[in-house]
Amino acid sequence: MTEARTDADPRGDDELLMLAGAGDQRAYRALVARHLPRVLAMARRITGNGAEAEDVAQDAFLRVWQKSPDWQEGDARFSTWLYRVVVNLCVDRKRRRPTAPIEAAGDPEDPAPSAESQLATAQRNRRVAGAVARLPERQRTALVLTYYEELSNAAVAEIMGVSVSALESLLVRARKALRGALDEAPSAVER
Repeated sequence: MTEARTDADPRGDDELLMLAGAGDQRAYRALVARHLPRVLAMARRITGNGAEAEDVAQDAFLRVWQKSPDWQEGDARFSTWLYRVVVNLCVDRKRRRPTAPIEAAGDPEDPAPSAESQLATAQRNRRVAGAVARLPERQRTALVLTYYEELSNAAVAEIMGVSVSALESLLVRARKALRGALDEAPSAVER
């Protein structure tokens, strides 16, 4: 299966990683350019913090550079390995120090024309983000990788180190918990 390329380098991840392992900085930069946007987005969703996400991405790509000389083509898909590293770094950071709740971060500035639609969207997003943030760690990770990152169940199961059926069970519990949290929490308009 060929991955979709968003960068100009036509070489595959394994080839770039092997070249990076031999000291080719251009190959390493091509890997970073190719995967950085998804790594940042995934880390931001899991940690709930943009600064933490940037630190996680930096740590993840440092590990790519350090591990590239030892990379064995065919052992695993690079993207799967990278996403697993990112998930583990996010989990480690969340365990080390508590972060402020997402509501404390405030609303990001949005250039949408209608203030009313902006308010409604922001309220809905806060409710969903808050409900996702309150999920148990493994349920939250499974949900983020499956729905936000749009990875297949098999890929998510591999990243998380669980069977596909265990992943599906985590997703069922996560969706049920989200429905319950969103159904019982009144919106700001109703208060």
